[in-house]
Amino acid sequence: MKKWFNNNKLYLVGAVIGAVAGYFYWQQVGCSSGTCMITSKPVNSTLYGALMGALLLGMFKKENKKQSLKEEE
Repeated sequence: MKKWFNNNKLYLVGAVIGAVAGYFYWQQVGCSSGTCMITSKPVNSTLYGALMGALLLGMFKKENKKQSLKEEE
């Protein structure tokens, strides 16, 4: 389990930062009419922010050369 957390550290940090940013966006900007799919509810905005944060920081994850060589065989 500890190895999994170490391998996916950037995804987890990105998800936490994105969730906080998504909630903050809902709180400050939001959607007053309630028709916006993402920003009408705090849960939607928080989950969307977490997903975007994880994807954004996940782009910077370095691939381990030893693992990629084993997978190709």
